[in-house]
Amino acid sequence: MLSNRKGNMDSETSGSGRDWFFPSPSFLRSSSSSQYGHRFYSNSKPYTPPTLTRIRHRRRVKFPRTHTLTNDKPQLSDTQNNVNSSPNNNLIFPSQSRFQFALLTLTIVFFLLLLLLLLRNAHLESQLTKLQGDILGLNIILHACHQLDTFNVTSSSSQDANSGLSENFKRNLALFFSFILLFIPLIIFKYIDYVSKSIFSDNLSERVSLNKQLAYRVDVFLSVYPYAKPLVLLVATVLLILLGGLALFGVTTEDLAHCLWLSWTYVADSGNHASSQGIGPRLVAISISFGGMLIFAMMLGLVSDAISEKFDSLRKGKSEVVEQNHTLILGWSDKLGSLLNQLAIANESLGGGTVAVMAERDKEEMELDIAKMEFDFKGTSVICRSGSPLIVADLKKVSVSKARAIIVLAEDGNADQSDARALRTVLSLTGVKEGLRGHIVVELSDLDNEVLVKLVGGDLVETVVAHDVIGRLMIQCARQPGLAQIWEDILGFENCEFYIKRWPQLEGMQFEDVLISFPAAIPCGIKVASYDGKIILNPDDSYVLQEGDEILVIAEDDDTYAPASLPTVWRGSLPKDFVYPKSPERILFCGWRRDMEDMIMVLDASLAHGSELWMFNDVPEKEREKKLTDGGLDINRLENISLVNRDGNAVIRRHLESLPLESFDSILILADESVEDSAIQADSRSLATLLLIRDIQARRLPYVAMASQTHGGSFSKGSWIGEMKQASDKTVIISEILDPRTKNLLSMSRISDYVLSNELVSMALAMVAEDRQINDVLEELFAEEGNEMHIRPADLYLCEGEELSFYEIMLRARQRREIVIGYRLDNAERAVINPPAKTDRRKWSLKDVFVVITEKE
Repeated sequence: MLSNRKGNMDSETSGSGRDWFFPSPSFLRSSSSSQYGHRFYSNSKPYTPPTLTRIRHRRRVKFPRTHTLTNDKPQLSDTQNNVNSSPNNNLIFPSQSRFQFALLTLTIVFFLLLLLLLLRNAHLESQLTKLQGDILGLNIILHACHQLDTFNVTSSSSQDANSGLSENFKRNLALFFSFILLFIPLIIFKYIDYVSKSIFSDNLSERVSLNKQLAYRVDVFLSVYPYAKPLVLLVATVLLILLGGLALFGVTTEDLAHCLWLSWTYVADSGNHASSQGIGPRLVAISISFGGMLIFAMMLGLVSDAISEKFDSLRKGKSEVVEQNHTLILGWSDKLGSLLNQLAIANESLGGGTVAVMAERDKEEMELDIAKMEFDFKGTSVICRSGSPLIVADLKKVSVSKARAIIVLAEDGNADQSDARALRTVLSLTGVKEGLRGHIVVELSDLDNEVLVKLVGGDLVETVVAHDVIGRLMIQCARQPGLAQIWEDILGFENCEFYIKRWPQLEGMQFEDVLISFPAAIPCGIKVASYDGKIILNPDDSYVLQEGDEILVIAEDDDTYAPASLPTVWRGSLPKDFVYPKSPERILFCGWRRDMEDMIMVLDASLAHGSELWMFNDVPEKEREKKLTDGGLDINRLENISLVNRDGNAVIRRHLESLPLESFDSILILADESVEDSAIQADSRSLATLLLIRDIQARRLPYVAMASQTHGGSFSKGSWIGEMKQASDKTVIISEILDPRTKNLLSMSRISDYVLSNELVSMALAMVAEDRQINDVLEELFAEEGNEMHIRPADLYLCEGEELSFYEIMLRARQRREIVIGYRLDNAERAVINPPAKTDRRKWSLKDVFVVITEKE
C-alpha cells in the first residue's frame, strides 16, 4: 500500500508536469536554520509519507514553470533560481493585495451607498403611495360635487408624482456624486501607488515612486510660493462647502442654494448642526462640521505662523528701516557707546534724530547692550538691525542710499584684517545702484591702508586713522600737560567745536578784523572758494575775504554765533621779543605699539637735539629693531633723539625700579600690542604700571608736606595720593586709556594726565560724520607739518597784573602769528575755550596759560 501510494504520487507528479522537490524552496528559506532543513536529504532513513497538512502546504506553493520546462538543470540550480527570483514576486504580491483591498473598500462603499439609496427610495415611494391614496380619496369625494374638477385634480396629481420622482432622482444623483468625489482622491492615490510599483518593480532601488514625486512637487509648491498655503486652504474650504451642500441636497428636501448656505454655516460654526432632523441630515452635518473644525485649525495655524514669523522678523532685525537723513553705523566695537553719545548731543538742537546700527550680532543683544549705556539720548532714536555690511541686500534694508552719513567702525583685533574688512565694506557701499546721498566715514587702524580705501571710495570717503591719531596726540599731550582735556572739549559736542559757514556781509574784510567780529565765536581759518574749497588754518592778517569764502570758527553750536559790528580794541605790544626755548628732554615709553616708528619720527622732529627716548617693554631688542626697520624707520638717520632700549615687564616692580624714573620729563604708558584687543585688560595693565611708577617716584623724591589745597583737593602728610601728586608735579605721565570707565579712577587721584583713546576717536568720527569738512582741519592739527595746538605761558603776551580784554590778548598773539582760542587760570582745573564777554577787561597772572593755534615749530 505504501508502494501504491508512492506510485500514485509519482504518476500524479509526472502527469501534472510538476517537479516535486523536498524540501520546497519556500521551506528552505523559512527553515534554513531549523532542524528540518536536511530532513528529506538523508538516505539512511526510510521514506515517510507526508501528512495531509504538509501536502496541502506544499501544494499551495507556486513554483515557476519556466524553469522546469525550459531548463534541464539540476534541482539545486532550480532552487537557486527560485530563491533569486523570489524578491520580485514578494514585491508584486503586496501591491496586488493593496489594489484588491482598495477595490474591496470601494465595492463596500458602493454597496453601502446603493443600500442607502434603496432605503431612501423605498421610504419615498411609501410616502408617495400614501399621498396618492389620500389624493384619490379626496378626488372621490370631490367627484360627486364637481365631476369636471375631479379630472383636472387627477391629472395634476399625476404630474406632481412625476415631478416628485424627477426630484428624487436629482437628489439621489447629488448624494452619489458627493460620495464619488470624496473617494476619488483615495482611488487615484492607490492607483498611482500600484502603477508605480508595478512599473518600477525590476529596479526599485534606483527609481522613485510616483507618490514620492507627487509629494515632492506638492512640498516644493508649498515652500516656494508664499501664498500657496492660503490658496490650498481656500480650495479645501470651497470643496468642503460644495461636497457638503450636495450631500445635504441629497438627504433633505431643501433646494441646492439653501443646502450650500447650510454647508457654509456648518463649516464656519460647528454648533449650527444642532438643529438638524433625521439620521441622514445629522450624519452629513456632523461630517461637514468636523471638516470645518479641521479647516479652522489649519487656518488658525497659518495665521499664528504668519504672526510669529512677523514678530520673529522684527525681533531678529530683518525688517526694513524706512528712514531718510539718518546716520548709519556699520559694525560694532567698544567705541559705539561714545559715538552714540556724541551723535545724541549733536542732534539735541534739532529735537533729536535717528541713528541706525547694523552689525553681525543678534538684534536683542545689541539693544540690551545699548540700554545699559549710562547716558541720555536726548530724543535721538537708535534702531538696531542684524546684517552684514558686505551684503548689498542688508545695506538696502537700512536705507543706506538715504542716509546723510555712513560710519564704518573698525573691528577689534588684527589691524590688517580690520582694514581689509573696511575696504570690502566700502566696495559694497559703492556698489549700491541707487547711489549714496551722504558721505562715508571710515575708521582705519593702519595709516598705510588709507590710500587703498580712498582709491576705492573716491570723493565719498573720509578716513580717520584712529591708532596713528592717538599716537600723535599722546606725544603732544606728553610735551604739553593739560592738552588732552582741551582736545576733549573741542572734539566733543558738549562744549565748543568747529563750524564752517559763509557770511556774505564780511566779504572784503581782512582776517585781522574778522577775528574780533564774532562775540560768541573765535575764527580759526578760511575755506577759500578759489582754491577748490581748501581750508587754510591761521591765515595771514592781510588776507581779504573773497566772494564764496567761508569762515571756520570754534563755537558752542551752529546757531549760537553771528557777526557783529567791530569793537574798539587796543592792540598794544608784546612785553618782549620772547622766543620759546628748546632744551633736551628725556622721555620714557612703557609698552609697545604697532605705530612705534611713526611716534619716534614725530618726536625726532619736535624735540631738541640731544634728547633721549627710553623704550621699556618685553619685546627683545633685536626684534624691536627689525619691527622698526620694517616700519620704515632708519635709526641711524635720527637727528635729535637717541634710543635707549630696556627689557622688562611694566607691571613688575623690580623691573621698573631698575629705571631712573625720577629723571624723566615725560612718561607715556602705552596700551601694549599684546593686550590692546581687550580694553579692560589693557587698562588694568596701564593703571597698575601708573601706580607702580608713581610710588617709586614718590619714594625716591624728598617729600614736602602740602598744607594748601591743590586743584580743589587737600592731602595730608603721609597720604599716598599726596606723595604721588608731588611726584606728578615733576614728571608728566600720559596713560593710554581704552575704556571710559577707567577715567573716573584717574580723575579721582589726579596723579596722571590721561588720554581716552576710544572716546577721542568716537568724538572725531561723530564730528566728521556731522560735517565732513572738519576732517581736513583735524588732519592738519594732527599732522607732522602745518598748525597745531599749544599751551603758552601768559608772560609771552602780558605783564604781571596787567588788565586786558580777551580781544586785546588775541590781537597781541597775532604778532606771533598765533590764534588764542582759550585760557586756563592758575587756580582752575579746566581750560575755558571760546570765553564769553571777550571785551571785558580783567587782571591776568603770569601763572595763567593760554591755548593757541600756531604753526609747528
